[in-house]
Amino acid sequence: MTSRPMPGGWSTAVSSWLSWLRASGRPESTIKLRTTQLRRLAEAHPDRAPYSLSVDDLAEWLGAHAWAAETLRSHRAAVRGFYTWAHATGRAHVNPAAFLPTVKAAEGKPRPAPDPVIRSSRLRADPRDERMIRLASEAGLRSCEICKVHTDDVEPDMLGWSLRVKGKGGRVRLVPLSDGLASMLRNAPPGYVFPGRIEGHLSAAYVSKRLSRALDGDYTGHQLRHRFGSVAYSAERDLRAVQELLGHTRPETTARYVLVPDGAKRTAVMAAAS
Repeated sequence: MTSRPMPGGWSTAVSSWLSWLRASGRPESTIKLRTTQLRRLAEAHPDRAPYSLSVDDLAEWLGAHAWAAETLRSHRAAVRGFYTWAHATGRAHVNPAAFLPTVKAAEGKPRPAPDPVIRSSRLRADPRDERMIRLASEAGLRSCEICKVHTDDVEPDMLGWSLRVKGKGGRVRLVPLSDGLASMLRNAPPGYVFPGRIEGHLSAAYVSKRLSRALDGDYTGHQLRHRFGSVAYSAERDLRAVQELLGHTRPETTARYVLVPDGAKRTAVMAAAS
């Protein structure tokens, strides 16, 4: 499907910025996201030249949407990136995004899907959905990572098998696999585990939708990832290890995925009281 064109002079300006992003090695997932975000800005100002907008125009546009904090932060980042590039390359005389107000990150709380829900969902899931559930709950993969799992990504390590995961920002990490999960992937037909029409595999959005439908109750694939982070942390109490397994760049992000076991809190209180 061909993306609809941007209005007026926006198309050329945004296209040049996207070329710059590609030259800097940004992954196509980021390019696609920034394209969508800048298109929204352009469609809100179809009769304005992109470099004629002021900081007030940008702030009014950002503030007019009932977006969650993380969505708002992401759109702000797109706007700042675009205008910082335009100013640095001489396309814009000023950078109207330089003084946009910061957006406070929402205080995330771990929301792991319960194990009984995962077990019952796996029992009634078809083989494809069960593989998705297992990759999210037992290996902590995002939907955008699950969709691109390839049988060639399973490789032997010193203790068994690991999965080479292509994560956000083009970052690659190795995630150790249980024997059962390794066997499931190694016995899959060669190629993408979830074949589809997006460069040979399913889209991340479709994987996310299937996970939500496959899980009993009001749970999502992302909550399977929270489940993985919480269980992985409870095993060794090593937040740094969980950070690497989840593919986070900052431990503060990982902390929002980890539900601290009640027993650990009680142990800490008893130690303080002794």
